[in-house]
Amino acid sequence: MSDDLVISDLAAGYGHQSVLHDLTLRAQAGRLTAIIGPNGHGKTTLLRAISGLIAVRTGEIRLGADRISGLPAEAVVARGIVHVPQGDLLFPDMTVLENLRMGAFLPAAARQEKTVLEEVYTLLPKLRDRENQIARTLSGGERRMVGIGRGLMASGRVLMLDEPSLGLAPIVIEQIYEVIAGLRRAGRSILLVEENAMRAAAIADQVHLLDHGTLNWSGTGAELSGRPELLETYLGV
Repeated sequence: MSDDLVISDLAAGYGHQSVLHDLTLRAQAGRLTAIIGPNGHGKTTLLRAISGLIAVRTGEIRLGADRISGLPAEAVVARGIVHVPQGDLLFPDMTVLENLRMGAFLPAAARQEKTVLEEVYTLLPKLRDRENQIARTLSGGERRMVGIGRGLMASGRVLMLDEPSLGLAPIVIEQIYEVIAGLRRAGRSILLVEENAMRAAAIADQVHLLDHGTLNWSGTGAELSGRPELLETYLGV
């Protein structure tokens, strides 16, 4: 059974404000799908709608055979959607290990916690060295890695990353994207939201340009590189 994430004719927003309009896309299982576009045009809203953090007004979201639109956020997580939001959002006075273990709170994830923790430490070896360190004392890049590691601990079917490079120094961004590229090579299903279009396009299997809540363009990273008018008009590149 396919674990594609399929979004059909989606509309969502906040209060009386509509942000997403008739949005349709497919994020294929085992692939990295990137959502790019200017700030304030609906990228984070899309992830929140998928996660059940905001209501879907019309349309449908399915993960494989499961319809997840309309479910509460905790039920969406239980179906296999893992959302790593912008910023750190760690428990600042807990250790790295305690923060990671919070990702395995569902029974299915808890049963394989030790195995998955070892996989996280293999992927992010610095976290093993820091496992007893209090989260608030970590560097920005280390906190971001803990956030990604905590998401992986949930053993989900789709990992959604919202602006993982936000606010980080260039050398740290390189490290974070090496991790994401490793996840892609391992066949993880990833939905990546990123303002840095070329950074995302370099590792994505499919790229979607979101403009004013609708998809303006879709293609591969190489195809995006060959569309300078899109890069200049929408992304300031």
